[in-house]
Amino acid sequence: MAREVLVVLHAGRGKNRRTAAAIARRLAAAGIRLRVLDDEWAEVECDGLPEDLVPRTVDGLPGCADGAEVVLVLGGDGTLLRAAEMARPVGVPLLGVNLGHVGFLAEAEQESLDAALDAIIDGTYAVEERMTIDSVVRLNGEVLSRSWALNEVAVEKGSRERILEVVLEIDGRPVSGFGCDGVLCATPTGSTAYAFSAGGPLVWPQVEALLLVPSNAHALFARPMVISPSSHVAIEVDPNGPSALLDCDGRRTVELPPGARVELARGAVPVRMVRLDGQPFADRLVRKFDLPVRGWRGAPDGG
Repeated sequence: MAREVLVVLHAGRGKNRRTAAAIARRLAAAGIRLRVLDDEWAEVECDGLPEDLVPRTVDGLPGCADGAEVVLVLGGDGTLLRAAEMARPVGVPLLGVNLGHVGFLAEAEQESLDAALDAIIDGTYAVEERMTIDSVVRLNGEVLSRSWALNEVAVEKGSRERILEVVLEIDGRPVSGFGCDGVLCATPTGSTAYAFSAGGPLVWPQVEALLLVPSNAHALFARPMVISPSSHVAIEVDPNGPSALLDCDGRRTVELPPGARVELARGAVPVRMVRLDGQPFADRLVRKFDLPVRGWRGAPDGG
């Protein structure tokens, strides 16, 4: 039976589709078959492959990566977050190749694609686990929804005109209440995303912690907090105020009625990510954010 790699593709650009076709041919030459999503692959032209290595289509539902060695993600961070829904339930690692803009979650760039494919073919890659967040929404004790996030869970106001009033609870104790545009609970992986834009700190992926970041809060004490990964967080929405929204990674959104309680904790199931070269996180920050490092001399010889 052929080895298989699930490809999740941002198919809206012709260049991406041509890259996907080249990958199909390259992996087929190594005896590896692609598993693809039908709607993404409709315009990808990769004729001439051996019959037993023609890409086979799957439905794209959570768990459709089951049995694949790797989920190869061709696109930006949004594409990788979509692929995480397919890979997380079955523990298949994600390898992101940035064909978008910043692509902070990607492990490889377009120019290093050949090396990434070599690592898949030879099996010479490492896998690390990334924290997730589980969320439960309750109203008067009744569970309204359950979800999860790799980057962040955001509780946000539902209308531009009304401010959102919330109370934060950590480990069963109230910490602060304020009016705001929203509150984010992020993982270290998500610290470079929405939480960073809202004024939160950058956290190295190897650090185990949860971040709480208020967004445009009207309060004397509404600073970002870095808390224990074992802590349990609750965000309570004012029962006399407007409804709000719960958003997980920009992928899964539910309405929060007045009085809703959002309970957050470290996710029971992590997301597994491929690492190729062990590049320091500091180097990734400099490259992705184009940080100024001119003038750096490094440690003295023999220091």
